Amino acid sequence: MAVTTEMIKQLRQETGAGVLDCKKALDATGGDMEKAKDILKEKGLAAAAKKAERTAADGRVEAYIHAGDKLGTLVEVNCETDFVARTAKFQALCHDIAMQIAATNPLWVSRDDIPEEILETEKQEYRAQMAGENKPEAIMERIIEGKMAKFYQQNCLLEQPWIRDDSKTIQELLAESIAEMGENIVIRRFARFQIS
Repeated sequence: MAVTTEMIKQLRQETGAGVLDCKKALDATGGDMEKAKDILKEKGLAAAAKKAERTAADGRVEAYIHAGDKLGTLVEVNCETDFVARTAKFQALCHDIAMQIAATNPLWVSRDDIPEEILETEKQEYRAQMAGENKPEAIMERIIEGKMAKFYQQNCLLEQPWIRDDSKTIQELLAESIAEMGENIVIRRFARFQIS
């Protein structure tokens, strides 16, 4: 199928990719719009991984107050430029992250933020739970790894399933946003307040 200007325009509107990238993707797939989107997504995620090393020194602080005024969050999300920080897409991302924090109550942004003593306490607790089970050490270690993965998913914002689409984590949402906006994006810190 011949690639038309209309097809390129449609793909550009749906993905936000550049005109040349859209044309190349459509040429590579013989005009198949869905396959072209997949190619652009893969290319964007690869580019996002490269951008993750760049400094994110601009951004915004987003506030979210839940209905009833008894729960609120503040989150600092950084990007590279004030231009991106002012875009509606970046502001919507910050709002979604603030809502995620309100809904799921994470304790840390990532597993790197967890103090070592808390990790050791968790592991010791899991060992104590299995103390009388006479399991081989290798099996116990795998069980502990599984329990720690669940612990990270519950307590680390980046590893939580996104409340709007639980097929992706917050980390995956960030990677997609980096690919789409073309800048490194970092969730720096957050606070959650709740009146009991």
